[in-house]
Amino acid sequence: MSSEKQAAGAFDVRNVIAALIGFYGVVLVVVGLVDDDEAALEKTDGFNANLWVGLGLAAFALAFALWARLRPVVVDSPETGDAPAGDREPS
Repeated sequence: MSSEKQAAGAFDVRNVIAALIGFYGVVLVVVGLVDDDEAALEKTDGFNANLWVGLGLAAFALAFALWARLRPVVVDSPETGDAPAGDREPS
């Protein structure tokens, strides 16, 4: 009996992490571009923290997405048959 292998795809936790971090990064970039008045810049000594942290988070998310794409997690596909899971032969 041969078992087929397939990539985990959307169920890979790295994709979930990349999506969440990427979303937060995009939100911070937008806030950094829109809310750049003097009061906000004065809090950080003229450094637009939202913009730069958002760009960093977006780069981190891109790295995670590339990692998941280039080195996918390969899992065995479930075997088809009438035998219950406990009665399968080890592969």
